[in-house]
Amino acid sequence: MQPSLDEIQAAAEIVYADMPPTPQYCWPLLCECLGAEVWVKHENHTPVGAFKIRGGLVYFAHYAQSEVLKNGVVSATRGNHGQSLGFVARRYGVPATVVVPYGNSVEKNAAMRALGVELIEYGDDFQSSREQASRIAQERGLHMMPSFHSLLVTGVATYSYELLQAVRDIDVVYVPIGLGSGICGMVAVRDALGLKTEIVGVVSAHARAYAESFASKNVVESHVSTKLADGMACRVPEPDALEIIWRGIDRIVTVADEEVATAMRTLFECTHNTCEGAGAAATAAAIQERTRIAGRKVAVVISGGNVDRNVFASVLNGEHGF
Repeated sequence: MQPSLDEIQAAAEIVYADMPPTPQYCWPLLCECLGAEVWVKHENHTPVGAFKIRGGLVYFAHYAQSEVLKNGVVSATRGNHGQSLGFVARRYGVPATVVVPYGNSVEKNAAMRALGVELIEYGDDFQSSREQASRIAQERGLHMMPSFHSLLVTGVATYSYELLQAVRDIDVVYVPIGLGSGICGMVAVRDALGLKTEIVGVVSAHARAYAESFASKNVVESHVSTKLADGMACRVPEPDALEIIWRGIDRIVTVADEEVATAMRTLFECTHNTCEGAGAAATAAAIQERTRIAGRKVAVVISGGNVDRNVFASVLNGEHGF
């Protein structure tokens, strides 16, 4: 079920106790590049450098007075959900364990450890780490915090509420899809405000589970091979997210790692913002659809800026195929 406008506004009060609203800016060079009026929602400007913190704050606030969290919390992540968990768990004094796949972002791992989490490396992809986290929850008696949940959707919907309230009459908004909380939040806000904004989902061409599930109207598992957009590296989609996506968005665009790299460079050149792969994916889709959006009012979501220094340097220098 989608959150109501009252629920989203109540979530905003929880979020703003720990962080201010993030900005949405219209950058002239980016507009010139895309031939459209382009607004950027800067979720790379949160205390953990990504939008996920909003969901974590609302999730923990809901359970704070219960016994659910007393033994600690465990979850799986490629980095940003784990930083959200670490930030909020520390705020509430709750022990946190996070499982990541081998080869995960070095700097995201370091950021999670700095937030006080016990970091465990397991598996070759997010799904394997997720399954291990579930086993750890059972073995240790910990609360398994999901990566997709109605409370998380309600929390992250607050960024969409900020954007759609601040910038009126947006024709189309591009939103990256990991497990789907961000785009489901956008659908909820668009519908709650009675707007006609087109919502376009963006997935990696090397992690096509949501694109294939959207096209077939069935839950489709798909192999993951992206080297750059780890925040979108989903092998098994969430059925609850798909239900909202199927009825609420216009289409899904797939972007290759090379297109994501181009978008990362473009955003740095035009706005001097650092974006991780998933964070630049929405802009990559807008660039791909430049002809389609010409002359329109467009928004893109930078969902995060947590990219390893050596990876970003390679992207900016056009190395390793990027």
